[in-house]
Amino acid sequence: MNEKMIETLDTPSLLLNLNKLEENIQRIIDFSQAHQVDYRPHVKTHKSIDIAKLQIEKGAVGITVATVGEAETMVKDGIENILIAFPIARKEKLARVEQIMAKAKIILAVDSVEQASIVNSYFEEKNLQIEVWMKVNCGLDRCGVEPEEAVELAKHIRELPSLTLQGIFTHAGHSYAATTQKEIEEIAHAEADAVLLSSELCEKAGISIKHRSVGSTPTYQISGAIEGITEVRPGNAVFFDMVQVGLGAATIEDCALTALSSIGSIKKNRIVIDAGSKTLNLDKGAHGNESVAGHGYILEHPEWILERLSEEHGVIPISEEVPGAKIGDTLTIIPNHACTVVNLFDEYVVHRSGEVVGRWKVHARGRND
Repeated sequence: MNEKMIETLDTPSLLLNLNKLEENIQRIIDFSQAHQVDYRPHVKTHKSIDIAKLQIEKGAVGITVATVGEAETMVKDGIENILIAFPIARKEKLARVEQIMAKAKIILAVDSVEQASIVNSYFEEKNLQIEVWMKVNCGLDRCGVEPEEAVELAKHIRELPSLTLQGIFTHAGHSYAATTQKEIEEIAHAEADAVLLSSELCEKAGISIKHRSVGSTPTYQISGAIEGITEVRPGNAVFFDMVQVGLGAATIEDCALTALSSIGSIKKNRIVIDAGSKTLNLDKGAHGNESVAGHGYILEHPEWILERLSEEHGVIPISEEVPGAKIGDTLTIIPNHACTVVNLFDEYVVHRSGEVVGRWKVHARGRND
C-alpha cells in the first residue's frame, strides 16, 4: 500500500499537519517576543520529544511537564530545562528527580509548608539544592496557595537550606468552562493578578521573585500581555481542538491534530466508523465546557454529528441515505480534547498538505507517574 498520501493510511491513525503545527508554534513565539515574555510550553499535550525540540528550536526557554515520568522521558533526549508543575511529596518520586538533575535543570512546584519541608528534607540529606516555584490559586481551586498566603510559604522556603525560590506560577484551567469572551478576559486578568499580587507581597517582605508565569491556552494572550508577567506556558495551543474552537481561542483551520477513521457500516439510520472511545476518548474537556457537539468534528461532513462512541465504534445518525457515502471511505476528525487523544496513540503520522513526511513517536505516552 502506498502511504505517501494520508487517505491511503490504515485507520484509525493520528495525523499531525506539520504546516499548521509550525504556524501554531510560531504564533506563540511571535506573541512572546512582542511582549518580552518567555515561552515554556506544557508538553502533556503532545508528549513528543520531536515537538518539544521544535518548540525549543523556535525559541522556547524550556518545557513544563505534569509528571516525573514525562520529565524522565524528555531528559533522555536532551531537554535541559523542565518545570514539573505538580507538587511532588513522595520520596520515591524525589529520588527519580535526583537521578535526572545531573542532566537537566529541574524546577519543582511547591504549594504548602508541609510539602516544601518534605522536599527540603530529601535534598538536604543528599547535600543538594533544587530550584522551586510556588504555585498559587487563581480560581481553579485545584493546587496552589491563595495569593495572600504566599508570603507565609515564601518565608518558610527561605529558611530551608536546600530550596531556592525563584518563581511563582498559576494555571487558569477554569477558563475552559467559560461561556463568553468577557468571562475568559476576566479569568485571564484574575490569573495575572494572582501571580503579581503574590510576587508583590513576597518582594515587600524582601523575597525576590524572578519568574512570574501564567498558563492556559484560552487566556495566555491576555494574561501574558499584562505588565510584570515574565512567562507563558500554553500547552494545547500547539495543536488546538474543538474545545478551543468552541471557546473562540482557535478556528477549525488552526487545528493541527486529527484522527483518520473509515466507514465500516452504513445502515438506514446510521453510519458506523472505526473511531471509538479508544481513538477519540469520551473527554469533552476536563472543566465543564459543553460548547462542542458530539465527539469530534468531521471535516469532510461538518453536518454529521458523531453522537456516540463505544470502544471501537463511532456512530453517526442519519435521517436518510447519504449520497456518495460508501463503506471504506475515510473521514478526518478534529478531536474535542487533543491532549487525551494523543495519549491513546503510539505515533503521529506527520504530513504536509496531505502528503506523509514522517512518523513521530508519542514518547511520553502513559507517563502519568
